[in-house]
Amino acid sequence: MATPEQLKSFNEETIAELALRLEEDDYSIPFDSLSDWHLLRALAIHRPELALPYHHLIDQEPFDED
Repeated sequence: MATPEQLKSFNEETIAELALRLEEDDYSIPFDSLSDWHLLRALAIHRPELALPYHHLIDQEPFDED
């Protein structure tokens, strides 16, 4: 689970790196991709302004967790 500090540390550059890893799907350990996916999902909930361009990588229905 992502910590609040971890989520706050993301910016446009670091989320782009995260999204690129997910798009390329070149993980040596499958659980690493799952961790990145959960991190992107947490960012979409808590920092939607950063995650909006990568919403297509979150393979689910729209959500509202306010």
